[in-house]
Amino acid sequence: MCGGKGTRLESPHEKPLHPIDGAPMIDRVLAGLEESAVETSFAAVSPNAPETREHIERDDAVRTIETAGEGYVTDLLAVLDHPAIEPPVLTVAADLALLEGPVADRILTAHGDNAASRTICVPVALKRRLGVGVDTRLESAPHLAPTGVNVVGSSEESMTRVSYDPRLAVNVNRLEDARIAEERCG
Repeated sequence: MCGGKGTRLESPHEKPLHPIDGAPMIDRVLAGLEESAVETSFAAVSPNAPETREHIERDDAVRTIETAGEGYVTDLLAVLDHPAIEPPVLTVAADLALLEGPVADRILTAHGDNAASRTICVPVALKRRLGVGVDTRLESAPHLAPTGVNVVGSSEESMTRVSYDPRLAVNVNRLEDARIAEERCG
Protein backbone atom coordinates (compact mmCIF):
# COMPACT_ATOMS: atom_id res chain seq x y z
CA MET A 1 0.00 0.00 0.00
CA CYS A 2 1.94 3.01 -1.26
CA GLY A 3 -0.47 5.55 -2.66
CA GLY A 4 -1.06 7.87 0.28
CA LYS A 5 -0.27 11.57 0.34
CA GLY A 6 2.06 11.45 3.34
CA THR A 7 1.24 14.98 4.48
CA ARG A 8 2.29 14.40 8.12
CA LEU A 9 5.82 13.40 7.07
CA GLU A 10 6.66 16.88 5.74
CA SER A 11 9.28 15.40 3.43
CA PRO A 12 10.48 16.81 0.11
CA HIS A 13 9.86 13.27 -1.21
CA GLU A 14 6.67 11.32 -1.70
CA LYS A 15 6.21 9.29 1.47
CA PRO A 16 7.14 5.85 0.03
CA LEU A 17 10.27 7.40 -1.49
CA HIS A 18 11.43 9.07 1.73
CA PRO A 19 14.90 7.62 2.39
CA ILE A 20 15.65 5.59 5.50
CA ASP A 21 19.31 4.67 5.88
CA GLY A 22 19.93 5.64 2.25
CA ALA A 23 17.07 3.66 0.66
CA PRO A 24 13.50 4.68 -0.14
CA MET A 25 11.04 3.18 2.36
CA ILE A 26 9.22 1.30 -0.40
CA ASP A 27 12.49 -0.39 -1.44
CA ARG A 28 13.10 -1.47 2.15
CA VAL A 29 9.58 -2.94 2.41
CA LEU A 30 9.90 -4.73 -0.93
CA ALA A 31 13.32 -6.12 0.08
CA GLY A 32 11.76 -7.49 3.28
CA LEU A 33 8.99 -9.14 1.29
CA GLU A 34 11.48 -10.49 -1.24
CA GLU A 35 13.43 -12.27 1.52
CA SER A 36 10.19 -13.77 2.86
CA ALA A 37 7.99 -16.62 1.65
CA VAL A 38 5.72 -14.14 -0.17
CA GLU A 39 5.47 -15.36 -3.75
CA THR A 40 4.22 -12.28 -5.59
CA SER A 41 4.30 -8.61 -4.67
CA PHE A 42 1.89 -5.99 -5.93
CA ALA A 43 2.12 -2.29 -5.16
CA ALA A 44 -1.08 -0.30 -4.70
CA VAL A 45 -0.35 3.08 -6.27
CA SER A 46 -2.46 6.17 -6.78
CA PRO A 47 -2.42 9.61 -8.40
CA ASN A 48 -1.21 10.93 -5.02
CA ALA A 49 2.25 9.42 -5.59
CA PRO A 50 3.20 9.45 -9.31
CA GLU A 51 6.95 9.33 -8.66
CA THR A 52 6.44 6.25 -6.48
CA ARG A 53 4.55 4.52 -9.30
CA GLU A 54 7.33 5.38 -11.72
CA HIS A 55 9.97 4.13 -9.25
CA ILE A 56 8.19 0.82 -8.68
CA GLU A 57 7.48 0.21 -12.35
CA ARG A 58 11.24 0.11 -12.97
CA ASP A 59 11.26 -3.19 -11.07
CA ASP A 60 9.89 -6.01 -13.23
CA ALA A 61 9.37 -8.17 -10.13
CA VAL A 62 6.60 -5.94 -8.76
CA ARG A 63 3.30 -5.25 -10.50
CA THR A 64 1.33 -2.12 -9.74
CA ILE A 65 -2.39 -1.85 -9.12
CA GLU A 66 -3.90 1.58 -9.64
CA THR A 67 -6.21 2.86 -6.91
CA ALA A 68 -8.05 6.15 -6.52
CA GLY A 69 -5.95 7.26 -3.53
CA GLU A 70 -9.04 8.04 -1.47
CA GLY A 71 -7.78 6.37 1.71
CA TYR A 72 -6.35 3.13 3.00
CA VAL A 73 -9.63 1.17 3.26
CA THR A 74 -10.98 2.33 -0.10
CA ASP A 75 -7.67 1.57 -1.81
CA LEU A 76 -7.41 -1.83 -0.11
CA LEU A 77 -10.90 -2.76 -1.32
CA ALA A 78 -9.87 -1.78 -4.86
CA VAL A 79 -6.79 -4.00 -4.61
CA LEU A 80 -8.84 -6.94 -3.31
CA ASP A 81 -11.23 -6.55 -6.29
CA HIS A 82 -8.35 -6.89 -8.75
CA PRO A 83 -8.60 -10.17 -10.72
CA ALA A 84 -4.98 -11.16 -9.99
CA ILE A 85 -5.54 -11.07 -6.21
CA GLU A 86 -6.68 -14.17 -4.31
CA PRO A 87 -6.86 -14.58 -0.53
CA PRO A 88 -5.00 -14.96 1.65
CA VAL A 89 -3.28 -11.65 0.95
CA LEU A 90 -0.59 -10.11 3.12
CA THR A 91 -0.97 -6.33 3.02
CA VAL A 92 1.85 -4.07 4.15
CA ALA A 93 1.98 -0.28 4.42
CA ALA A 94 4.91 1.38 2.66
CA ASP A 95 5.84 3.19 5.87
CA LEU A 96 7.06 0.04 7.64
CA ALA A 97 10.68 0.70 6.75
CA LEU A 98 12.01 -1.88 9.25
CA LEU A 99 10.08 -4.84 7.81
CA GLU A 100 12.26 -7.92 7.31
CA GLY A 101 11.56 -11.29 5.73
CA PRO A 102 11.47 -13.29 8.98
CA VAL A 103 8.88 -10.87 10.41
CA ALA A 104 6.58 -11.38 7.40
CA ASP A 105 7.17 -15.14 7.57
CA ARG A 106 6.16 -15.27 11.25
CA ILE A 107 2.90 -13.53 10.41
CA LEU A 108 2.20 -15.90 7.52
CA THR A 109 3.07 -18.96 9.61
CA ALA A 110 0.77 -17.84 12.43
CA HIS A 111 -2.02 -17.34 9.88
CA GLY A 112 -1.52 -20.80 8.41
CA ASP A 113 -4.50 -22.14 6.48
CA ASN A 114 -6.96 -20.06 8.47
CA ALA A 115 -9.65 -18.44 6.31
CA ALA A 116 -10.11 -15.56 8.76
CA SER A 117 -8.50 -12.18 8.27
CA ARG A 118 -5.96 -10.88 10.78
CA THR A 119 -5.07 -7.38 11.84
CA ILE A 120 -1.56 -7.24 13.27
CA CYS A 121 -1.30 -4.76 16.15
CA VAL A 122 1.30 -3.64 18.66
CA PRO A 123 0.74 -2.26 22.14
CA VAL A 124 0.50 1.53 22.23
CA ALA A 125 2.94 1.33 25.15
CA LEU A 126 5.59 -0.19 22.82
CA LYS A 127 5.19 2.65 20.31
CA ARG A 128 5.49 5.20 23.10
CA ARG A 129 8.58 3.47 24.51
CA LEU A 130 10.19 3.63 21.07
CA GLY A 131 9.24 7.30 20.74
CA VAL A 132 7.18 6.94 17.56
CA GLY A 133 3.79 8.46 16.90
CA VAL A 134 0.52 6.75 17.78
CA ASP A 135 -1.83 7.79 14.99
CA THR A 136 -4.43 5.03 15.10
CA ARG A 137 -5.81 2.75 17.79
CA LEU A 138 -8.25 -0.10 17.63
CA GLU A 139 -11.68 1.11 18.62
CA SER A 140 -12.38 -2.17 20.43
CA ALA A 141 -8.97 -2.20 22.16
CA PRO A 142 -7.55 1.33 22.50
CA HIS A 143 -4.34 -0.02 24.07
CA LEU A 144 -3.48 -1.54 20.65
CA ALA A 145 -2.33 0.20 17.46
CA PRO A 146 -2.60 -1.36 13.98
CA THR A 147 0.81 -1.88 12.38
CA GLY A 148 -0.14 -1.54 8.72
CA VAL A 149 0.25 -5.31 8.24
CA ASN A 150 -2.83 -7.45 7.70
CA VAL A 151 -3.67 -10.84 6.33
CA VAL A 152 -6.90 -10.72 4.36
CA GLY A 153 -8.50 -14.13 4.35
CA SER A 154 -11.37 -15.62 2.40
CA SER A 155 -13.99 -15.57 5.17
CA GLU A 156 -15.84 -12.73 6.90
CA GLU A 157 -14.24 -13.71 10.22
CA SER A 158 -11.64 -11.31 11.56
CA MET A 159 -9.08 -11.65 14.34
CA THR A 160 -6.49 -9.42 15.98
CA ARG A 161 -2.97 -10.63 16.60
CA VAL A 162 -0.67 -8.74 18.94
CA SER A 163 3.03 -8.48 18.14
CA TYR A 164 5.73 -7.07 20.38
CA ASP A 165 8.24 -6.75 17.54
CA PRO A 166 9.61 -3.17 17.36
CA ARG A 167 10.07 -3.54 13.59
CA LEU A 168 6.28 -3.55 13.27
CA ALA A 169 5.82 -0.66 15.71
CA VAL A 170 7.76 1.94 13.71
CA ASN A 171 5.48 3.43 11.08
CA VAL A 172 7.20 6.41 9.49
CA ASN A 173 4.54 9.11 9.50
CA ARG A 174 6.62 12.06 10.73
CA LEU A 175 10.24 13.16 10.49
CA GLU A 176 10.82 12.06 14.11
CA ASP A 177 9.56 8.57 13.18
CA ALA A 178 12.00 8.58 10.25
CA ARG A 179 14.86 9.52 12.57
CA ILE A 180 13.96 6.65 14.91
CA ALA A 181 13.76 4.23 11.98
CA GLU A 182 17.22 5.40 10.84
CA GLU A 183 18.64 4.75 14.31
CA ARG A 184 17.12 1.26 14.40
CA CYS A 185 18.58 0.44 10.96
CA GLY A 186 22.10 1.12 12.18
